[in-house]
Amino acid sequence: MTYRADPPEGLRIVPLDSLTAIYHRASGQTHVVTEPVPEILAALGGVTADLPMLIARLGLSDSIETRALLTERLDELVASGLVARS
Repeated sequence: MTYRADPPEGLRIVPLDSLTAIYHRASGQTHVVTEPVPEILAALGGVTADLPMLIARLGLSDSIETRALLTERLDELVASGLVARS
């Protein structure tokens, strides 16, 4: 399974101390998130990636725990509309 996010120009990302506001232009929705969401969106950067590619782009160790946590975050991002499965 692969994942993709809108290209950076489709998002307006504004850091707010420990939080980040993300305005998704396509949906008109604003999301307030914490890490690792901005990092995941930056790693996807408008291109498609599978889980191992995304783990490498984020500089994470490839372990069962990492895969489980990243999959959980990706599922949340899919539900929010910021990331799509392809």
